[in-house]
Amino acid sequence: MSSSQPRIVIRRKSSRRPAPRHGGSWKIAYADFVTAMMAFFLVMWLLGLIPPQDLKAIAEYFRMPLMEAVSGRGPAEENVPQVIPGGQPSIIPNDFPQPKASKNLSDGDRRDMRRLEDLKSQLDNLIRHDPILKEYRPQMLLDMTLDGLRVQIIDNQNRPMFATGSAQIQPYMRDIMRQLGPVFNELPNSITVSGHTDAIQYATGEREYSNWELSADRANAARKELVFGGMDEPKIKQIIGLSSSVSLIKDNPFDAVNRRISIVVLNRQAERRIDEQNQSTDLVGPSLEELTQQMGSGPTVEDLGDSVQPVLTEPSGEQEATPEQAQLAP
Repeated sequence: MSSSQPRIVIRRKSSRRPAPRHGGSWKIAYADFVTAMMAFFLVMWLLGLIPPQDLKAIAEYFRMPLMEAVSGRGPAEENVPQVIPGGQPSIIPNDFPQPKASKNLSDGDRRDMRRLEDLKSQLDNLIRHDPILKEYRPQMLLDMTLDGLRVQIIDNQNRPMFATGSAQIQPYMRDIMRQLGPVFNELPNSITVSGHTDAIQYATGEREYSNWELSADRANAARKELVFGGMDEPKIKQIIGLSSSVSLIKDNPFDAVNRRISIVVLNRQAERRIDEQNQSTDLVGPSLEELTQQMGSGPTVEDLGDSVQPVLTEPSGEQEATPEQAQLAP
């Protein structure tokens, strides 16, 4: 080969690119996965140690709304023991007085009890399926008491029923009352409306406007919304303001759950008892008939005679008093 000929050099470039360097993020993801799997198998192992009847109670606890679960009310069996040893699964004490069947009930009272039970089922179904009420189901409690069916609308820290420190009702509370009004109107039973507050006092204490006035004003505001929703006014038997004297959570009277409106659909026995208390004739002193006679037999103007002196009103301007302006002193 001659040295004068040019030398041809062929360079071949590789099309492969160097693989990017991986960081350590996959290690963090893998550690999270292992931790989650360990927690899962731990939960499965614990559930395998729990008796079947307790598993049913746990399932019902998570199937119920919050407020029904914490109050112990709902489809779960009432006699099922608590399954969380040493814990506090219920913040509301389950010690409401329950009505007991009496052998001395008349047929009318028994029919009335069945009507209230049917109303409880009807309200529970309405709260579950009504587009307005089902949103507030965790704040509504239904239970049977000695006086009848009790419906409690409970305050929530994030969604209060009234403006702070006043009886100005909030829009969602207004919707609840107006939905319940027509339902209560279907039965002949009367109702009572009670207002409750927590134990937080006003700055002025009990001297001026206090929780007593506030609870009564709130109960009256709830009454107005029930009537506006379609309930007949004569169905209201009592409006009661109880302040913080009947706390739902006795261990913590300052809790927001204690602020509530309680509506009781009275049974026949409770209505009769209230009527008898208001119509009691066991008075100390003169009887009611004697008081009526005494008030109706007062002295007339003719009996007073000369002891009554005419009093002339002062004339306005330069006008003179006319005989019509003469009045008798009381």
